[in-house]
Order: sequence, then structure tokens, then C-alpha cells
Amino acid sequence: MKVSDTSEDTVIDVVEQFDYSTQNEAYNENYITWRRKIDIPYAFNFTRNRKESVFVEGKGFENKSFPVAEEECIGKIMNIAGIAMFIWIVVDNLISRIGVAVFDVIGFDIHTSFVSTAISGGSTEIVTALILISLFRMLIPAHYLRRKLKMPKRVEFMTTLNHASDMFGAIFMALAVSAITSLPSIYTNRTRDVFNYFRDINADASVWDQEQFVIYTIFDIIIISVLSELFFRGAIFGALRQFGDTFAIIVTSVMSGLLVQDFREMPAALMISAVASIGMLRSGSIFTAIFVQVIFKMYRLALILVEADTTDSLHLMRNGFILIVFVIGAAGAVLLYLFRRGNDVHRIADFTSELSLKERLLTAFRTFPVSADICLCILAAAIKIIV
Repeated sequence: MKVSDTSEDTVIDVVEQFDYSTQNEAYNENYITWRRKIDIPYAFNFTRNRKESVFVEGKGFENKSFPVAEEECIGKIMNIAGIAMFIWIVVDNLISRIGVAVFDVIGFDIHTSFVSTAISGGSTEIVTALILISLFRMLIPAHYLRRKLKMPKRVEFMTTLNHASDMFGAIFMALAVSAITSLPSIYTNRTRDVFNYFRDINADASVWDQEQFVIYTIFDIIIISVLSELFFRGAIFGALRQFGDTFAIIVTSVMSGLLVQDFREMPAALMISAVASIGMLRSGSIFTAIFVQVIFKMYRLALILVEADTTDSLHLMRNGFILIVFVIGAAGAVLLYLFRRGNDVHRIADFTSELSLKERLLTAFRTFPVSADICLCILAAAIKIIV
């Protein structure tokens, strides 16, 4: 979107002046229709004639400025996003532990502590609890976002693959980023914890011979990847891209990084989220973002399996595996770039307004309760380091 502030531009219409050249016509038509709905406070449909003033009862003649309207709409959307984040945090850190404690009291073989993120007990109980916690922490806030933003499915999700090469480019970039983020070898995650648990309880059998581990692995790689991308690249992304695709990429990537609530995982989550967002926008399909997330999780699992080797060649195997994945990802991305060079087009919608990108981001992240969510996520991450 390009809105300049010159004396010749007397009419501002943010909907009509948005850059719709990056997506297909059907999506753009539905997106415009949603933005034109005056009964939805989260649709940025500001229009104004600079030469006219509107009489507001109790205030007199008011000439509302474009930056003020933009800040107000960003604040409204981020307020909804902040509440969704808060629901995620509460389910993940409080409700889940209360639920486990209740089942523990009832007599199920599952236990947890409010000062620890670990869950102990029987294998079936642990896997069931992890699956239910993951489902609730995503589905509840996702339902809240859909109900408030009132975005139709054809706008909420980009489903038309416009550029297949950009999908493959995003997959290659996901491989390269996965390798880079694993270099410090200081991260941890629930998949690793579950793997170690099943390896410890039955040292004589492979984890793949244990049904519960297989179920959790499939759920984590496929179902969680789909739900995660539908959440971060769905309604909230569509609402935020009204202020430019770059703005939406940064905000949703930061949200994704914060909600893992682990300093060791935040860089990887943030970078993969950015790759997923860019891949979706450039290819035109949310399936690209899902594939990026699946590739990332499959890489993490493969690395865990490599690190399970207890021989003296562990470090060589691990480093070799990371190098191979990085070379494949980087080489594939470079080759695709060279192949389409000269035919490539800019597929990220611009947004030029009287507010800079920095000012828009400051408006977004200091909105309540987003600011409080940031503090809670940092606190939860700090507790994980200490515990």
C-alpha cells in the first residue's frame, strides 16, 4: 500500500490503495470485501477527504488523521492477539498442570509440579496429556481469534498455490535455517524429552517399537505443524497484513518465538516462523508454511536420533548430518534463485504511510495485554532455565 501525504492527494482510501499485486484475484476480492465491512472494528477501512471535516457531537468538527486511525486499528487487533496469547500461556502453564493434578488425585499414573515443566508417570498417560495440552492451547485461542475477527475462510487462509518454485525455495530455506539454529546444541523440546523418556523406560527396545512414542511423534510432526501454522498464518496474519506484509511477518514471528517460552528455542521458532510467512506469501499457499514447519520438526527429530548414538563417532556423525542438511538447503535455495533470476517479481506487499515500520511495531508490542504477555513469556522462559 502506498499512501503519500502531498497536497495533491486529497482523498485517502486505505482499502483501494493497498498493494494487491502479490496474491491471486479471488483472494484479493474476498480480502477487500472483508475490509469494507464497517461493522468489524478490526478491518482497516479508513477513508478521508483532506478538505473535509466531520462534525462529532460533543467534540465539534473533527478531521481525524490517517496515523491516528492506523494506530487505533493496530491497537484493536493486537488487543485481540494479546488475549489469544494470554489464553495460550494460561492453558500451557496453569490449566494443564491443574488438569494433570486432578487426574493424579483421581488415581491416574501421571504427576507434575507447579514449579517444573516436566510430567512423569505412565507412558500412555504422559502422551495423552501432552496431546490434549497441545490441542487446547492452540484450538481455544484460535477459536477466539476467528470469532472476534470474523474473517471468512477464503481470506483467513491462503490456499491457492501461485508459484510452486517459491514453495520449494521455502522448503530449502527451512533446511538451511534448521541446520543453523541447531549448531549451538543448547536447545531442548518436548520431543526430545519424550524420546529420552521412552528410551529410559525400556532400554532393551527401540523407541519405534513403542506405540505411544510413534503416536506422539506423528502428532507432533503433522498435527501440531498444521495447527500451529493455521494459528499464526491464519486470521491474525490476515488482519495484520493490512499494515504491510513485513509488519505481519515480524509480529507473528515474534509471537511464535515468545510462545515457546524457552530462551533456547526462541531463535529457531522465530526464524522458522519468518521463513514460513515469507514462503506462504510468495507461493500464495498456507501449505507452504505447513511444509516448512513439518520439515523443521522432522529435522529436529532426526537430529535427536543421531544424538542418541553413544559411540565415539557421535560428534562426527552429528556435525556431518548438520553440514549435509545445510548444504542441501543452501544449495537448493541458491539454485532456485539463479534459475528464476530475471523472472522474479516482488511478492511482499509494501505499505508506506505516515507511520514508520518501527512506529507501527512499537504500537503493536506496547498494546495491552501484549506487553504483559511478553513479560509472562520471558518469566516462564527464565523459570525453565533455573529449574
